[in-house]
Amino acid sequence: MKGFDFEEERIKQEITNLGAKRVLLQLPEGLKPEATKIAKSIEKTGVIPIISVDPCYGACDLALCEAETLDVDLIAHFGHAKMIKHEKIPTIYVEARATVSVEEAIFKAMPLLDNYKKIGLTTSVQHLQTLDQVRELLTLAGKTIVIGDTGKIAYSGQVSGCNYSNAKSITDEVEAFLFVGGGMFHALGIALSTAKPTVIADPYDNRALLVNEQAAKILKQRFANIQQAMSAKTFGVVVGLKAGQKHLDTALKVKEIAEKKGKDAYVLAGREITPEVLLEFPTIDAYVNTACPRISLEAPSKFSKPVLTVSEFMVVLGEVSWENLLKKGLFEN
Repeated sequence: MKGFDFEEERIKQEITNLGAKRVLLQLPEGLKPEATKIAKSIEKTGVIPIISVDPCYGACDLALCEAETLDVDLIAHFGHAKMIKHEKIPTIYVEARATVSVEEAIFKAMPLLDNYKKIGLTTSVQHLQTLDQVRELLTLAGKTIVIGDTGKIAYSGQVSGCNYSNAKSITDEVEAFLFVGGGMFHALGIALSTAKPTVIADPYDNRALLVNEQAAKILKQRFANIQQAMSAKTFGVVVGLKAGQKHLDTALKVKEIAEKKGKDAYVLAGREITPEVLLEFPTIDAYVNTACPRISLEAPSKFSKPVLTVSEFMVVLGEVSWENLLKKGLFEN
């Protein structure tokens, strides 16, 4: 696949250093088509590569259980920066930095930023190496650029599907945000976390767009879910079983709070939380999701019953107001 650096030589060197005999290759959906090419390349070291076909949503989704079952010596995890502090199995993170030019997308974004002087600059791990160039282009256009760095995520300026702390940390210093990267989700996450105008500069399609209309639509959906859950008597508290999504202590606390408010609450655990999975529990009126926030926020219409974040559940119980939740951001638990 053109446009990404898969660092095959670094993987081979790590295989040699470890004396690895068996390697698990874990790639997200957009990069999976390259898996066989990578496998063929690293086979030259004498290792046996095994390709994980399961979905992979982020570094939180590290395939540790699969690696243990397959008795591998090394996991090569692609497309994300390190998130889990201590892996039980040696893991190399291949961030798959993009090699595409961002310049045209940035120029297309500039008219959408005309009304704003102070811009918060953000990106995904694939485009971190372009931030200096983007900062320079925007500075030449008369903008003041701010890049957040909270230390809560691997790199300054980086956002991930569940971590927008770098953006939130500079909300009061900027008038709008620019996200450099593909897809809508990260930019929507910035808009929902900061309530600031947010523009995507997409270097893959060489386009730019303002996402706040879509963010407003999501807010309406979330408020409707909260209202629907107000009448719920029985809640399912969902625990993710993926390495970086397991928050059992939070789930148990949610269950305790619900029961103190006179609600019935049951803890449910799973690796893949899908609409089909939750349909098996007809006596549950609504769910509280302690796993990946994307489950609640990305496609609420797919679920037949409300799937709330922990913070939204606090609104249902009257512990937090909707207005205060919006100030904190939908991704805060």
